Amino acid sequence: MGTESETKSREQGLATTALHTGRETTPERENSPPVFLTSSFRFDSAEQARAVFAGEEEGNLYSRFTNPTVAMFEERVAALEKAEHAVATASGMAAVTLVFLSLLSSGEHVVISRSVFGSTTNIANTLLKRMGIGVSRVALSDLAAWEAAITPATRMFFLETPANPTLEMVDLAALTALAHQKGILVVVDNVLCTPCLQRPLALGADLVVHSATKYMDGQGRVLGGVIAGGRKLLMDHVYPMLRNTGASLSPFNAWVLFKGLETLPLRMERHCDNAERVAAHLAARPELAGAVLYPGLPDHPQRALAARQMRRFGAIVCLDLGSRARAHRFMDGLELAIITANLGDSRTLTTHPATTTHAKLTGAERLAAGIGDGLVRFSIGLEDVEDILTDLDQALARSAS
Repeated sequence: MGTESETKSREQGLATTALHTGRETTPERENSPPVFLTSSFRFDSAEQARAVFAGEEEGNLYSRFTNPTVAMFEERVAALEKAEHAVATASGMAAVTLVFLSLLSSGEHVVISRSVFGSTTNIANTLLKRMGIGVSRVALSDLAAWEAAITPATRMFFLETPANPTLEMVDLAALTALAHQKGILVVVDNVLCTPCLQRPLALGADLVVHSATKYMDGQGRVLGGVIAGGRKLLMDHVYPMLRNTGASLSPFNAWVLFKGLETLPLRMERHCDNAERVAAHLAARPELAGAVLYPGLPDHPQRALAARQMRRFGAIVCLDLGSRARAHRFMDGLELAIITANLGDSRTLTTHPATTTHAKLTGAERLAAGIGDGLVRFSIGLEDVEDILTDLDQALARSAS
């Protein structure tokens, strides 16, 4: 049995952090935290209101930018990412957009990986260009391409690793080292991994963004987003933009997400267990040789990198069936998996990226990102894995006829 000093010096485990960080008990002594469903907060006097608004006294002002329930969620995410601070937003895309708008100005330049979420590409192609912000797109795993894209105006690298939906990766430590030599910020969308599987800040990233709608909620109930990283960077740049634009997370959604984080480590283990079984099962079928995309497969070209910078290989499995017609027949034959554009649900979900999440990209952009017409993305759920496998097998059989 460990001594008291050993217990105190031991780093708290992930599951314990997810359960206990950010809990604030009111004088009512509740065990489950309350939801502060209020638009504004009262002051004891006009002088106190003045002092709080002036920043001379701490206190909540208005739920657009200060709310106790939202603050609890932010604290818990920061603890899980081992970040100094976190800022919550109304959705994952609100988080991405706030990062761009608060840290980039007209005349500056951002390098974005080709394989990012479709809406992120749309923002880059429309809003950023309209604002006079230069955008370059590069292959995610090609460090030489990142370096070649740097200009004197480059201020940010933005990427997903693993990418949605191709699961392509980049060596984060090497990329951040390259960026920081040039004074460039690195922002990583960590939605597919969550802090349970990968911590980009520990590998050198400056900021991490999440669509909390996905695994952090875990049951497809609410929208939310969050940005984690250095306190000064967030409070000097991102927080003022959030305060003034109102891309705020609602207190109710914050409460749902806060409670969702309590089971995130447990759920991610089961998600990964099931995904590994599904990927291996599909890869063992002779007719699907080379058609299964999953970083944990022995023949995946980036398996060693995934093993080095991720704790496990994730819960997304992709299958390339060669054509849109075959992909749609296969999806329509599924009886357990649900067709929807979301991911990170407790249930197994599937989508056809070329006609849903990435449909607004040009055909050339999709091909450059590795998204073919036959690609099907699975977000593997928490069902009994044998039931998932049975569903996949029967749908494959039906789609082949």
